[in-house]
Amino acid sequence: MTGPLKIGFLSPYSGVYPYYAQHLMAGMLLGIYPGAIKKNEIQFIPVYTKMGDPKSVLEATNRLVFFDQCDIISGLISYQSIPDILPVIERYNKIGFFFDLGEYIPWFDYLSPRLFYSSQQIWQSQYALGYWAGKQYGEGGMMAMTIYEAGYHVSSVFHKGVRDAGAGHLDLQVIKDDRNNPKAMDLDVFFAAVQKKAPAFVHAIFVGDQGNEFLLAWKNSGYHKQIPLIVVENMAYDDVLGDAAGLDLEIISASTWSRADENSRNQAFVKRFESQGGQTANIFGLLGYEAGLALREVKALLLKRDMARVAELLQKESVIGPRGDRNFYPSSGFSLPEIDILNVKTSVNNIFKTIISQGKGLKFDAENFNEIHDGCVSGWQNPYMCI
Repeated sequence: MTGPLKIGFLSPYSGVYPYYAQHLMAGMLLGIYPGAIKKNEIQFIPVYTKMGDPKSVLEATNRLVFFDQCDIISGLISYQSIPDILPVIERYNKIGFFFDLGEYIPWFDYLSPRLFYSSQQIWQSQYALGYWAGKQYGEGGMMAMTIYEAGYHVSSVFHKGVRDAGAGHLDLQVIKDDRNNPKAMDLDVFFAAVQKKAPAFVHAIFVGDQGNEFLLAWKNSGYHKQIPLIVVENMAYDDVLGDAAGLDLEIISASTWSRADENSRNQAFVKRFESQGGQTANIFGLLGYEAGLALREVKALLLKRDMARVAELLQKESVIGPRGDRNFYPSSGFSLPEIDILNVKTSVNNIFKTIISQGKGLKFDAENFNEIHDGCVSGWQNPYMCI
């Protein structure tokens, strides 16, 4: 087959990160090409998938396969959509290479030899944060989130980490939403609970503007620096936290990747991404880059459309990227990320992050997580941050 290699890119809406798809695709190209990017060899075909629900994802995948004749189906996707599109990918000799942020602990009834995953693995940093908090502060913590964040595994896995550390009980505060004004948050009930229960720590799980709104309310509440505040990894991204930097905050978070990491592979990625893209390197650029490194190793076979051999090699392959060893096929184990527990201080002039501990994750199929898989069945079908 001649012509460019076509990569269909599933792109749900995200008001939190509206340019994530461009950053993922730019990162992939930088990973595939160690030097100058070759024109007309690879063609991306993005398709809008609304909120990323399975029906919209299946419609987009059918279009990419049957109309656009794509060779690879990629993009941001929820694991909830995989069963719907799997038959199309397998039957028509395609490769699936998908991205997710790690809102769910992976669970696969069937491991397709054609599907590969590049994940931020937020669930890993959540487990490490919970374990650290349980050891550091003991019993009597509290979690706060809206109904949206409560619909994923991010809260359950933090609680699991707390319990595995021997701390046990954790109070849960789900902020009520206003259906007529979904972005509004009424935190009065939450702060009343804080006053009554005096928790050992508070763990906040919010996305987008609501995260910064919560941080402002927390700073103004009088509890700042009185009760330790631990935030989910995405609330402490530099580009998100920058909007709240002037609050002079001191919080705890976790990280699986830092733009400032001085290892040579990371700095090479950051330099290339920022010089060629003109934007600050971020987690989406990184995820794309890691996937691109894997695709670089099989590019010659992809251009020949030898998909059976490509799938065989990707099942075994690992790459060494900006955050160390990475692999993309579930049965190969998914490399455990290195997790830093961070003390984060913000000011108008800078954001200071100090590593105070190292966290540990668990394999996605660890027995410890069985109760989450069995007991936390979610109806949320859109990828995390796609709101």
